[in-house]
Amino acid sequence: MSEALLTNAQHLELFYWMMLTRVFDENVVALWKQGRGLGGAFSQRGHEAISVGASFALAPDDVIAPMHRDLGAYLLRGMTPRRIFGNLLGRADGVSGGRDANFHGMGDLALNTIGFISHLPHSLPVALGAAMSFVYRREPRVALTFTGDGASSAGLFHETLNLAAVWNAPLVVIVENNQYAYSTPLDQQMKSPNLVERAAAYAMPGVTVDGNDVEAVYAVTLDAVERARRGDGPTLIEAKTMRMLGHAIHDGAEYVPPALLAEWEARDPLHRYREKLLSAGVADAEELDEIVQRATVEVADAVEHAEASPLPEPASVTHGVYAA
Repeated sequence: MSEALLTNAQHLELFYWMMLTRVFDENVVALWKQGRGLGGAFSQRGHEAISVGASFALAPDDVIAPMHRDLGAYLLRGMTPRRIFGNLLGRADGVSGGRDANFHGMGDLALNTIGFISHLPHSLPVALGAAMSFVYRREPRVALTFTGDGASSAGLFHETLNLAAVWNAPLVVIVENNQYAYSTPLDQQMKSPNLVERAAAYAMPGVTVDGNDVEAVYAVTLDAVERARRGDGPTLIEAKTMRMLGHAIHDGAEYVPPALLAEWEARDPLHRYREKLLSAGVADAEELDEIVQRATVEVADAVEHAEASPLPEPASVTHGVYAA
């Protein structure tokens, strides 16, 4: 594994991005429960270390294709809380211009970010296409994308990995194994509890990482990104975590055993990283509390701005719509 040495400033950056993601998510959940949202809402709780750690390992020119639980990736890549909340409330200044009040469709190629394709794992071949475009243009760039544990059983997942391996593509695929595909637990989806074993079928490296440890995610992703950039091909990473709320806000997740949630709550990525930074002397409680306050203010501003922003003009409904 690559030496993933981080400065104190970078440690605090990671904490900030995870905290911004957490505070943003808590506000999303609250707004939707109050009936102030428009589209569907998907909680990020428990996934913050994956989206932030992985994104932190990329260079600005690399391309990323996040999912609906990868808010940290969108934020870290340059989408502002104002733009994203504007999107969630269907406002004209949202990422999709009011076309999709969701985490779907939040692409911005100026930020090298491909919008999420709702059906999993359909973002994988798109990311592979981006990766191969770098090969054809002889550009030292990498494409990274995410999918879920349930989607790793879909044919398109295997087709993409097979072609990525055959073509030696500069692609990194992260499976966010959060134990449930909607309401289906992992042991009812597949026999093996380790999804990373599937990498061996395509003769590519496979790495399992604690998805609640942001520095561990960063380190394994950095290693995979550097490998891809050298021309050594794709890597499959399995990040193990737990989806702490339902599939979406409407889903109460009564099917999840309370003991399992309690077990993972004790491994909460934000709490763990805060304690690590304190015990390592990277920062004191006051410094970390200031970061929490900074994130809280930014998100409050985003909510206020989005709710005050206009909806798109009805006459613009056909803008950006194409038919062959």
